This record gives sequence, structure tokens and C-alpha cells, in this order.
Amino acid sequence: MNVPSTRKQVNACWKAVLLGLCFLLTSGQISFAQTNKVSSSANAEQEIINISKEKWQWMSDKNVDKLTALFDEKSMFVHMGGSWGKTQELDVIKSGNIWYKKATVHSTTVNMIGNTAILLSDLDLVAVVGGNEVVNPFMVTEVYVNQNGKWTLGQLSFSRLMRPVKN
Repeated sequence: MNVPSTRKQVNACWKAVLLGLCFLLTSGQISFAQTNKVSSSANAEQEIINISKEKWQWMSDKNVDKLTALFDEKSMFVHMGGSWGKTQELDVIKSGNIWYKKATVHSTTVNMIGNTAILLSDLDLVAVVGGNEVVNPFMVTEVYVNQNGKWTLGQLSFSRLMRPVKN
């Protein structure tokens, strides 16, 4: 009777060992997937920050060709003086009615929601509007959408802040 009992104990030990190995392998895969997801999200956030920096430079340079490719066809722009779509924004930049001369970004945050990135930038903007140079502190909201592996700007809003200019 002792032998069958020992055999049962050995079988139970092996089952416990196999179950433990399965658990370790499964938890390792889940952990790797979560780490990979976090890494992927961090990469996307950095990509959006880089795109935004390039966008400010293109706006300063009045590079409407690059901006045309970045701005989604349905994109909307909200300014202190009104709101409009892609064509009018590009016309405003091209004509120099608003020249985004220099954006000094003080802080940026990015929130990812699926294939959408919402970027908030606390910045001081030096702009020439109607021939007059102005400096304003803004919280700028940029919404980017990833379609077929390509980020496009869907919305840009300027909210004037009550803080003094930091430049």
C-alpha cells in the first residue's frame, strides 16, 4: 500500500511542477506583452512630440508643402480670432496673415487613446499678425490620428493663458 501512495505523491508533484511551469511561462508572456505595449506607447508618444516640433518649424518657415501633407483633409484650427479648416489655415500661413515666427515650448504631455494622440503644449508664441509682432502664452492642443501607419493632424487649438510670457 505504501508504493501506490508514493506513486500518487510523485504524480502529484509532477503535476504541480508542470502547472507551476505553465503559470511561469504564461505570466512571462503577459508581462512581456505589457512591457512591449508600454514601450510601443512610449515610442508613439515620442514620435508625436517630434512631429509637433517639426510642425512648429514648418509653420515658422511657412513650409506649406510639408504642412499640407501633415494636416488631415478634415482638420480644424481654432485661434483667438476664429476657427477654420485646412485650406484656410494653409492660406493664412502662405500669405503671412499669421506668421508663427517662434514657438518656445515649456512643457508637453501626450495622451494616447487608441489610434489618437492628444498633445498639450504650454508655450510662448511669437507671431506676426496683421504686420504686428505679438507674444502670447498659450496652451496648445493638437490632436493626431494614426491612419494606415501615418500620423496626421486633425485639430489644433490655441487657448490663451493668463500667466505672463516666460521667454
